Amino acid sequence: MKNNKAFILILFLSTGLAAVAQGATPPPPMPPPPPGLPIDSGLMILFTVAFSFGVFKAYKIAKDNSLTS
Repeated sequence: MKNNKAFILILFLSTGLAAVAQGATPPPPMPPPPPGLPIDSGLMILFTVAFSFGVFKAYKIAKDNSLTS
């Protein structure tokens, strides 16, 4: 009877250790990266429009300053 109690005690303790010893599940895989989008297709048009707008604003400010002086 004493051997049975010791055997059952060891059995329950080792079952708990085996459950703790198991590793965690691996994390889910990373999502795929976003597709590469080209930015050079309209870059010259964007530069031209921005430069033209800057020249226009500078001209308008210079014109307004000359009228107020």
